[in-house]
Amino acid sequence: MTNICVVGTGYVGLTTGVCFSDLGNTVMCVEINPEKLELLRSGKSPIYEPGLVELQERNMRSGRLRFTDDYALAMAEASLIFITVGTPMGDDGAADLSQVKAAARSIGQHLTHRAIIIDKSTVPVGTGDMVGTIIAEHVRPGIEFAVVSNPEFLREGSAVSDFFKPDRIVLGSTDRAAAEEVAELHEPLGAPVIITDLRTAEMIKYASNAFLATRISFINEIAQICEKLGADVKEVARGMGADRRIGPHFLDAGIGYGGSCFPKDVLALHHMAASSGCHPQLLQAVMDINQDARNRFVAKLETLLGDLNGRIIGVLGLSFKPNTDDMREAPSVDIIKALQAGGARVKAYDPVAIERASDYIPEVTFCATAYDVAKEADAMLLITDWNEFKQLNWEKIKSFMRTPIVLDGRNLYDPAEMRARGFVYWGVGRGNHQPALADSDGVAV
Repeated sequence: MTNICVVGTGYVGLTTGVCFSDLGNTVMCVEINPEKLELLRSGKSPIYEPGLVELQERNMRSGRLRFTDDYALAMAEASLIFITVGTPMGDDGAADLSQVKAAARSIGQHLTHRAIIIDKSTVPVGTGDMVGTIIAEHVRPGIEFAVVSNPEFLREGSAVSDFFKPDRIVLGSTDRAAAEEVAELHEPLGAPVIITDLRTAEMIKYASNAFLATRISFINEIAQICEKLGADVKEVARGMGADRRIGPHFLDAGIGYGGSCFPKDVLALHHMAASSGCHPQLLQAVMDINQDARNRFVAKLETLLGDLNGRIIGVLGLSFKPNTDDMREAPSVDIIKALQAGGARVKAYDPVAIERASDYIPEVTFCATAYDVAKEADAMLLITDWNEFKQLNWEKIKSFMRTPIVLDGRNLYDPAEMRARGFVYWGVGRGNHQPALADSDGVAV
């Protein structure tokens, strides 16, 4: 058993604290937001993550997991201290490290014994050195500490599973013994451990996310070409993915990536590269293609309807991906704002993200079901591929709609089946050969 302190209780921090306590460790999580702290202490989670709240409640009952706003109390017996605070995008594209700096200062001020500080937040290369410098400036004389970079690779919606079944554990430090001590903490997970220097570990995280984002942008560019040439991008991706050198993952064409990681990390890596005198042209293209995927989706609807002004548009799915309520950089936000700018009225439904979505897109009519969204709608847009959208009663939906137009931003449905039901259906890169012939009211038929 190890005594652990986790500073920050966002997606990464809460998952880290809860899961390490479930492995039998004693964990104290620091949260300085009073409302969030009260929620956590009541056994509830401020985020939607499948399976997390059940583990949280169980380990709180066992006494292995506690929450506090007191650094001194949380660190009193901790030999390992994780920094898991947010690093949002700054105005210039660089990561905002204000929370990391504040955490490092507080750790230095309250550290009373030897400890290893583990930076798990996604941070620019060189941050580990900065954290060490800040702690050294504030720690009492004679108290030893080491800094280890341990980037996280948790996917929202499957964070608990990813924690317990990681592909690898990456650790970076100038203190090999400290890195090996942190490696011992991860032994129960049975994953390969990669030990590097601090800066290489930090770079692994950014390079990994940028590569995955590149795959998504690549297949979206292929999708655009498929539409022009009459090919089906889903079959193209299937053929590509069967090649062992390529593999099938992250080859789903759609309306682009979103969330708290890919947009922020690609932009931050671009900023780091440009600031260092490099020319990150591929990273720039990845970001441009991602935005273009959203723009093309709205342009398709404009082509089909002729005019957005006064139209009622139904939106299915708001979170940036299924199984999360996270709205950060969600494609739905850009798409809905573009629809509203064109004069459309938007109705929307999401299984879990409506409460958070109201802060991002307040002028939307939020509905209780997908069928409520369809009533009087001139078109339906599938934005997030939640499981419950896979087997909707489309005959019922069609009966509610003013015009049977469906734009599938995640290629969830079969084009032939949807068109056989009488819908004007468009996917992304599905070789659509369905011309937009407008009737007298400007509606494609």
